[in-house]
Amino acid sequence: MELPEFSRAQLALRNGQDRPEVWVAWQGIIYDVSPSRLWHNGKHYEHWAGQDLTDELPLAPHTESVFQKFQMIGKLIP
Repeated sequence: MELPEFSRAQLALRNGQDRPEVWVAWQGIIYDVSPSRLWHNGKHYEHWAGQDLTDELPLAPHTESVFQKFQMIGKLIP
């Protein structure tokens, strides 16, 4: 199944504040992190939902395997 594409503006609306969805992007894929209590209100430590976190992950205390816990929603339009 082909994933739908979303723009950065569409991703930005899924920040847990403007809409109930809490999405983040990593390496071109958008994930729904809404089920995680760590993303309550769209914030996870110093990271905000509705953004591409690809450049921020190297600073995180976990690896990219954390995204395996979440549903893939779509692709981020470059």
